[in-house]
Amino acid sequence: MTTVIGAGDRSDARRNRARVLAAAAEAFAERGLDVPLGDIARRAGVGAGTVYRHFPSKNALVEAVMTRQLAELVASGERRTARSAPTEAFFGFLLDVIGTSNSRVTVCDVMSADASWPRPLLTATVARLHQLLAALLGAAQRAGGVRPDLDPDDVVAITIGCAAMLTARHDRAAGLALVRLTLDGLRPSGTAVTEGRSFRDSRGLRAAVLPVCEDCGAALTVRPTGRPARYCGAACRQRARRRRLAP
Repeated sequence: MTTVIGAGDRSDARRNRARVLAAAAEAFAERGLDVPLGDIARRAGVGAGTVYRHFPSKNALVEAVMTRQLAELVASGERRTARSAPTEAFFGFLLDVIGTSNSRVTVCDVMSADASWPRPLLTATVARLHQLLAALLGAAQRAGGVRPDLDPDDVVAITIGCAAMLTARHDRAAGLALVRLTLDGLRPSGTAVTEGRSFRDSRGLRAAVLPVCEDCGAALTVRPTGRPARYCGAACRQRARRRRLAP
């Protein structure tokens, strides 16, 4: 006997998948990638079997969460491109990226957890995001709203720094004011702050300004209180611990 899947069943499946993705995004942001799938299922209000039917492994779920989050940023940038002037679209997109950065999965944990990363779906979405950023930057530069000596890699580095700065401030409004002040430095000015290309971002300069992960070297979020962070996430922390315990 053949089971016929009705429209209602498909609709329920789509809703359950969306609930699992939303719950996983929250859990990963709060607790890191080590959160068990069973905890995610309880948070989503579904059974563990439902999670495994949609996502056969933790990596598959993480990839789906990251892909959806990045796709939402791409959609935001495309809407701004269609509705706003080039300079406004560019800066609005950067504020979207920075303002939602604390709710996204830690990329370093994902990339270091499995040698098979990045996965094709995630790679394609990341490529779309980079293409969008380059298009927004180029349009804003041609419109005269952004310094002509910046390239997409510069903008990515500045955006990462702004996200860390926003996270470090308890007062979100004050943090956003600092972010806007920083982004104003991307606008053309009669007097250049730097000469030529000698102050372009590099790993060495980033390490001198921001603390970095002792394992992978990624920039760390500066904490206003408590002990300074030593690792960017659970994967790096565990890897460093295994090295210390190794005979």
